Amino acid sequence: MSTLLSVRGVSKSFGGFKAVDGVDLTIDAGERRAVIGPNGAGKTTFFNLLTGLMRPDGGSVQLADAELTGLPPHRIAAAGISRAFQITNIFGRLTVRQNVQIALLAASGRAYRPWGNGWAEKVDEADAILGEVGLPYAAGTPAAALSHGDQRAIELAIALAHRPRLLVLDEPTAGMAPAETGRTMELVRRLVAERSITLLFSEHDMDVVFGTADRITVLSQGRVLAEGTPEEVRADPSVREVYLGTGDAAR
Repeated sequence: MSTLLSVRGVSKSFGGFKAVDGVDLTIDAGERRAVIGPNGAGKTTFFNLLTGLMRPDGGSVQLADAELTGLPPHRIAAAGISRAFQITNIFGRLTVRQNVQIALLAASGRAYRPWGNGWAEKVDEADAILGEVGLPYAAGTPAAALSHGDQRAIELAIALAHRPRLLVLDEPTAGMAPAETGRTMELVRRLVAERSITLLFSEHDMDVVFGTADRITVLSQGRVLAEGTPEEVRADPSVREVYLGTGDAAR
């Protein structure tokens, strides 16, 4: 397998606090990688560094042969990294289709025009993506009217509009009931398989992590504590101590 994402020595401090402290991470094309760790371990800050929302104090980020270190989010998205956030990030007053249309226009380097025939563009392409995420029936519905799980599916549709090589999901099942969690992760696994997308995600639900990831990276206090297959991480005593515990989640 070829390396898609290569992160070397990435660090970020806030005052005297090192939120991310020299993290190395290599992800192969087609891999499904989870990043886990207790609250405050540095997961979201690390994702912010990868996707351009924060500039690292040191280290490098490469996607294939492209150097992405310190680039703004729109340049990183254009290079092939799309992200869905822990908190739903959609335009609630716009329709589901319009949310995807805006993403498609942005991905093509154009601004949307919410007047005249502005919403006549990218309709078929938006509807095709909504079909992929199971929301064709909701195209004309205001996004805010959908359930939390369906709003997460809109975010996936928006991410797909950028034709990512790497999809980054920050707590994709946060706030979901078990049934919604199952449907959402089934959708994620199907989409990355069908589109040959590499997946990087963080998640507190260990059933989701162990049921989805090929490999797992464990962060603790901004550093990599452990890395390996789900079986290797599950059996690692240091991981059990700082994150998984010794109860059912670790078995």
